[in-house]
Amino acid sequence: MKTSGIAIAIMCAAAGQYGRAADLPRPAATPLFIELFTSEGCSSCPPADLLLQQMDAKQPVSGAQLIVLSEHVDYWDHEGWKDPYSSHALTERQRAYSHALGLEVYTPQIIVNGTSELQVRAPQQLIQIFEKDTAPKVPVRIGPVSVEVKTSPLLRTHIEADGSAQQHSADVYVVVALDHAESQVLKGENGGRHLQHVAVVQSLTKLGKVESGKSFARDFRTKLSPGTDSRNIRVVAFVQEPGPGKVLGAAMEKSSAQ
Repeated sequence: MKTSGIAIAIMCAAAGQYGRAADLPRPAATPLFIELFTSEGCSSCPPADLLLQQMDAKQPVSGAQLIVLSEHVDYWDHEGWKDPYSSHALTERQRAYSHALGLEVYTPQIIVNGTSELQVRAPQQLIQIFEKDTAPKVPVRIGPVSVEVKTSPLLRTHIEADGSAQQHSADVYVVVALDHAESQVLKGENGGRHLQHVAVVQSLTKLGKVESGKSFARDFRTKLSPGTDSRNIRVVAFVQEPGPGKVLGAAMEKSSAQ
């Protein structure tokens, strides 16, 4: 796969920003939570899908761990092609961001850390967003992700979040996503195109709430759709202020089959 001009721009910008000896390195990778609202029915979306793949694979922002999600909305499904990965719940999540941040609803749209809109044609903005967000993150940990291969595969893991340094409570979410996915689109604006995606959200579950000054720990289990490849799953857990508001911490793990 060739690296797009957009991906090259962000990698070069990151290298220029962090390549100087005077820069102070961060002690550990800081999560940068990136949500792409997209659709296979939208002709403007494939470049953004590619950008998200490059962000995930190249991790171009020094000092950051880019945790990405591809969230397929359903309002394009009546335009000639029903996106097999679309979900009305994800459409509602995008609309909630629109209300909270005062944004229009459109695709492709990228929201970073629940607070900032990233323009697809200006991905170097990620560096500015990353540098401005200096608040300590809520540590989030995901235990080993196992999938029992049965007629209905069962995914199990354990989620922890440390809110001991936080002054306010926040919600804890767990996302089950396809590590990668692809489609041969037959109709609609992308008719005839073979599309590829990364971190495609299959389910988004509110697991509980981490209280101010306390720790959170809970087992998580969910059934996967029959036929799901247990080797093609990633789990993302994140802590977010209600609203939806700021994402305070996040983590990602991939599955191991049993």
